[in-house]
Amino acid sequence: MSSAVQLSFPTCAFEPSSLIHSGRLRSRSQIFCNQTDFRGGGNDEKNGVDCGRGHSQRRVILVEKYGNSAVKKYCLDDNLQLQTFLDEQTSSTSKGFEGSQFSETKLSWLPDVIKDFILPSGFPESVSDDYLQYIILQFPTNVTGWICHTLVTSSLLKAVGIGSFSGTTAAASAAAIRWVSKDGIGAVGRLFIGGRFGNLFDDDPKQWRMYADLIGSGGSIFDLATPLYPSYFLPLASLGNLIKAVARGLKDPSFRVIQSHFAISGNLGEIAAKEEVWEVVAQLLGLALGILILDTPGLVNSHSVLSLTWLSMRLLHLWFRYQSLAVLHFNTINLKRARILVRAHILHNKVPGTVDCNSQENILVWERFTRPSIIFGVSLEVMMGGERSSSTVMKLLKLYANEKYILMLNSQGKDLKVFVSFKVGASSMSVLRSIWQTYWLDKHWDSTEGVVDQLARSLSEMEDKFNDFMQLLEGGGWDTHQLSLKVPNNVLIDFC
Repeated sequence: MSSAVQLSFPTCAFEPSSLIHSGRLRSRSQIFCNQTDFRGGGNDEKNGVDCGRGHSQRRVILVEKYGNSAVKKYCLDDNLQLQTFLDEQTSSTSKGFEGSQFSETKLSWLPDVIKDFILPSGFPESVSDDYLQYIILQFPTNVTGWICHTLVTSSLLKAVGIGSFSGTTAAASAAAIRWVSKDGIGAVGRLFIGGRFGNLFDDDPKQWRMYADLIGSGGSIFDLATPLYPSYFLPLASLGNLIKAVARGLKDPSFRVIQSHFAISGNLGEIAAKEEVWEVVAQLLGLALGILILDTPGLVNSHSVLSLTWLSMRLLHLWFRYQSLAVLHFNTINLKRARILVRAHILHNKVPGTVDCNSQENILVWERFTRPSIIFGVSLEVMMGGERSSSTVMKLLKLYANEKYILMLNSQGKDLKVFVSFKVGASSMSVLRSIWQTYWLDKHWDSTEGVVDQLARSLSEMEDKFNDFMQLLEGGGWDTHQLSLKVPNNVLIDFC
């Protein structure tokens, strides 16, 4: 096949990325490949698949299958042009729940988007067998508990003078409704965080715990503004509660991961109990000091002085929070620490220990701002950009035949931009290997040399040096058996 064949994506057949990642096309997909097509042999009637309803016979090169059973076929036509065709299909089964009969019978009626929102990634294989039954029974438990909370709130408001037991209770009831409505609006924030970002906290608890305090500080500003605009108490207090609830949604799961880090003897319950002791003592001391500050002459009557006092205390609080997180020394390898370790090995042929690496870790920086840029879990469309030849696609598949991922890069800008797509069966080790290859390419990149040739050389270097890298990690006290590097499930590649 000539290398001049270009990757052509007709607008009538190709669906853009925005559609793929929207609700119409779920982003969890698998790419299936017909290996015989890439070897250039085989019977077309046996290996080729009709792509479309035209008179010409097109061979399927790749098939992307999405969570809603839609199928995108990458085909070679009679002119050896690579085209795509999108087929909408329906399926009554959900492959994500095949491992649990109870889950299948109880939740088969739920749409996949709802399942992803309320259940952990990889359910039911990623949790114990009793998880779903416990969660289902916890739901009415929490509902009845919050009903009791609403009724008790009304009684408390009566006790402080809103309404009267001897008179009308309308004022107390109305106040209770407003108060719990504020709490309800805030709870929406926790719902969104838990459903949308629940898979992030295990990877980087230090970052999300710090973000929780920063976001919570923003919510407190709306509470401080309520005396200035008393007629807007409900919207201001509700907005403040919403923001603080988002912060709590980030704080609680992150803190549980940190507690698990402390419990090296399986004593998580005791660690949590003693943490509660420290927190309660700090709470009592903070409340006492807060009361003393409020009793300071002139402070109560000056809202600006009160606000400045709050601001100074909040900045001090954030500084202490950062310092407390900075002293944590995780021996697990997440994406940030993996970058630090790989960079040290590529540049100096050594890796830092757990203490040094954690001290180098930037708690606040986002992954998208780190360099070199790595985008995990991309489709063929994104990886190839519509400009590469079809022979390049085949070369890549052959080049990465022994790896559980495919890595491609864009070197047009000043910095390298790397795209990684994972195959079925990829693990956290596959992610770590792709990071090692990325940093080797970043150091040795030569713009005058062909991309495929440099990819081949980087794979050869990784084959020679990656085992040494792993041995250095083990010698440095790192946990190499349970890496905190998750394989994105939005696109997976499989070979037929």
